[in-house]
Amino acid sequence: MRNKLLNQKAFSAVRRNPRAKIRPPRPAQAVIRVSNHIAHLGRPKEGPKPRQLLSLPPFPGHPLPGRKSTSAQHVTAISWLKYYFDEIPPPHIQHHFNKGLVQMGCLNSSGLLRKIKPSDIMDEGDRVYVPVSVAESRISKRFDVIPSATLYPNADEIEYLRRLVKYKDPAILVLNKPPKLPVKGSVPVHNSMDALAAAALSYDYDEGPKLVHRLDKESSGLLLMGRTQPSISHLHWLFSDVRKAKPLSNDWNDACDAMYQRYWALVIGSPTQKEGIIRAPLTKVLLDDGETERVILASNSGLEASQEAITEYRVLGPTINGCSWIELRPHTSRKHQLRVHCAEALGTPIVGDYKYGWFVHNKWKQMPRVDFEPTTGEPYKLRRPEGLDVQKGSVLSKVPLLHLHCREMVLPNVAKFIELHKQRFGNYCQADPEYESKPDILRFVASMPSHMKISWNLMSSYLV
Repeated sequence: MRNKLLNQKAFSAVRRNPRAKIRPPRPAQAVIRVSNHIAHLGRPKEGPKPRQLLSLPPFPGHPLPGRKSTSAQHVTAISWLKYYFDEIPPPHIQHHFNKGLVQMGCLNSSGLLRKIKPSDIMDEGDRVYVPVSVAESRISKRFDVIPSATLYPNADEIEYLRRLVKYKDPAILVLNKPPKLPVKGSVPVHNSMDALAAAALSYDYDEGPKLVHRLDKESSGLLLMGRTQPSISHLHWLFSDVRKAKPLSNDWNDACDAMYQRYWALVIGSPTQKEGIIRAPLTKVLLDDGETERVILASNSGLEASQEAITEYRVLGPTINGCSWIELRPHTSRKHQLRVHCAEALGTPIVGDYKYGWFVHNKWKQMPRVDFEPTTGEPYKLRRPEGLDVQKGSVLSKVPLLHLHCREMVLPNVAKFIELHKQRFGNYCQADPEYESKPDILRFVASMPSHMKISWNLMSSYLV
């Protein structure tokens, strides 16, 4: 009773005088601990540290790309999570709902979150927060192997390349490219993706698939290839920044408007704004040796040739150990656009990007340290998960690999539209119902390479 009266007096004093300060609570009394049959005084055990939260994009409010039967008005919370984490097993997502770990709210304004059920209906603009553990994955002991092939790969290399194929239809191939594998070859480069694909991924076609867009050698993720000349032409048109005409049909136009790519990257530091759009034109310069080409931000002086470059970005979670996971969505396709925009426009170079972030990497100390959870202010503490080899290009290795991964791609169903166009303008009595039933939009999600999985698990293991 006496303690209750004292607390009421302290509260009333603060209300009368806002500058009055409440004395900090006394430190917890030491408790007796016994270890190895020896008793000693020690501090009481601390409670569980807060979970690092991963922010999903706001719910778009329209049918999910690639799911023809889904209505925007009846998308449940668990359907939205399964769609966004397409590579995560559904039971793993259901487990987070069962534990009450899936929440909804706005951290920027009120800071309040509420738990949601799997059956809750999503409204436009709803933002869901989940622990980063939802995207954790086990790391295979056998890390990515890059074929040391010539123009004639052997049976093992052909099998390896075919394991990279995520999707195949009469028009396109979609692969999950590993890091350090060049996309376009030259005279001294024989084991490039285009040469290997031409030799190993032709399947029953007379010619192998052709590249329609590129990824950097050090980058990983979804790589698209065309299998026929009509599909290659349509895909080149899709990835062109200047689309002079919209062929085929209105449905094709709508599918083209829904097309996008999303990348995940680990950057050093954290952008000032949690999300935004970068509009910074790029230009190319030659270094002092007269041979090395470098992409930089254009100065808009009008004296140099520049290209428009637009990138949409979003921070996925808090800064942990000096680094942040961000999501990048390029609106234009320029060489090294994402790397330059991260390093120069945002001031947060991508981990492992020694070309555009060399200065920061020289000063960066890859040392574990305590960071703070932004909503509660409680500290995290780095804990290395058991069984992980951090010397495989992860964030804590001496020389990290580039942490840039093309994770998601949405594009029109090229095979369907080409076939329907043939049937519509050919000598066909009616359209093939098999193609009519296929979705207008295809969506692909690629899992991260081993070194980024290790970094993800390291950066999400602050629950001690």
